[in-house]
Amino acid sequence: MRVYLQDSVLYIHRDDVPAYNKTGSTVRNSYFWALRSIADRSRRDRNWEYEASVWVALGRLLNSFTESGYLGYRETLLEFAPNAEIPPILKPVATWDESAADFAPES
Repeated sequence: MRVYLQDSVLYIHRDDVPAYNKTGSTVRNSYFWALRSIADRSRRDRNWEYEASVWVALGRLLNSFTESGYLGYRETLLEFAPNAEIPPILKPVATWDESAADFAPES
């Protein structure tokens, strides 16, 4: 999931957050609701926002769903731009990726 940091808020690209599907996979729908429940803002047409106070929970949640084996790494890994600094608390669930380089704050 492409992400960026601004003013101690982590933004996940709106196209990368899981989608809720009424008749979809129970695991994917649970993942959607779990991520949404700890988000500070999670509008469908906007990037989802996570303030620093929930990063521990976010890391644990991502790690848990990764270890379940039902979701792929691209769905549970935070992808920062190559020049971005990854906060130490998120390093276990994050990486650098070129695809995140063009993801920038919304105006």
